[in-house]
Amino acid sequence: MSILVVGAGISGLSTAWALTKRGVPVTLVEQGPIPNPLSASGDQHRIIRRAYGSQGGYQRRIGAAYAAWDEMWDDLGSKHLADTGFMLLSQVPGDGGEVYRNGLIEGGYPFENLSPEETAERFPFIDPSTIRYGAVSSEGGVLLCQRIAADLKNWLIANGAQVQEKTKVMSVDGSAGSVALADGRVLVADHVIVTAGAWTLGLFPKLEISLKTYRTAVVYLTPPADLREPWENAPAILDPGGSNDGYVLPPVAGTGLKFGAGVHRYRAEPDQDRTAREGEGEQLRDYFSPPIARIGEYRVDDVVTCAYTFTADEHFFATTDGKATVVSACSGHGYKFGAVVGQKLAEGIVSKEMTRAQTWLEARD
Repeated sequence: MSILVVGAGISGLSTAWALTKRGVPVTLVEQGPIPNPLSASGDQHRIIRRAYGSQGGYQRRIGAAYAAWDEMWDDLGSKHLADTGFMLLSQVPGDGGEVYRNGLIEGGYPFENLSPEETAERFPFIDPSTIRYGAVSSEGGVLLCQRIAADLKNWLIANGAQVQEKTKVMSVDGSAGSVALADGRVLVADHVIVTAGAWTLGLFPKLEISLKTYRTAVVYLTPPADLREPWENAPAILDPGGSNDGYVLPPVAGTGLKFGAGVHRYRAEPDQDRTAREGEGEQLRDYFSPPIARIGEYRVDDVVTCAYTFTADEHFFATTDGKATVVSACSGHGYKFGAVVGQKLAEGIVSKEMTRAQTWLEARD
């Protein structure tokens, strides 16, 4: 058995890793370098956390995600996870912070309740007059994406996988198990797994009925000097409350202070508008006041654009047609499951029971 993997974001890299560990010959093809700065997996760091609000299936699968990452750290010889924990904030009844908190309560997962004053005392970058409460969990942190990708690439090469960077795939033939490359070559295998992220629809336009591609951006900031140490010791903020559908990742292990907001996204092709607009960083930053105090004192250092696929219900998408399986880890929450996604796809290929892998990934139970 031989496998072609198209796309070397975290899902593709992890699938190649899991297959290689099972002795399956793998060729991994990536249109850019690894890590690719234009991919959703090419950023500095991404959050991993238990809270999932109403998506209880994913909440229950976090244990398997952690176990898969631990297996990967053993293989790589380095743990690329900073265990910061995470925090939820609520500004108004029914906002994202409250929905996520309710999910933790319903699942029986422990966390610490904080009053507005207690939250600001512990985390002085929060304006207590703007929040109803804070909630903190020790189970969570940030995954260091660029280090993971670089080490996985090196591990795959050292363990016999074929890794082809800067190699663009133009089309996939599911009936033949082949891919046509921009340089004119055609690669053939027993099965093709497509983990192309936002570029999936360019290869499978008929999947537009299920997948939509969006463009967004994140901003890296330098906080006021007196708040730098509190931020360096802060948990990841899964939701700041209110209506911006945002998150904040602290500056740990050489990364920057990162703000991202769901309200900033819009429909776009994956290569569209990949240069940040003038003032976009300040716009992103200002979404977070409230609850972040003194927001105007935060200096914009960098703005990184991102492209994601989404499904209508924000669950993963997986489908098999002949000798090709297409997987999309939707809505930006795919990274934290990257290692276990690779394991499940490898199990499905080896056991010839891809439907079971699809059911697990969609997490509707």
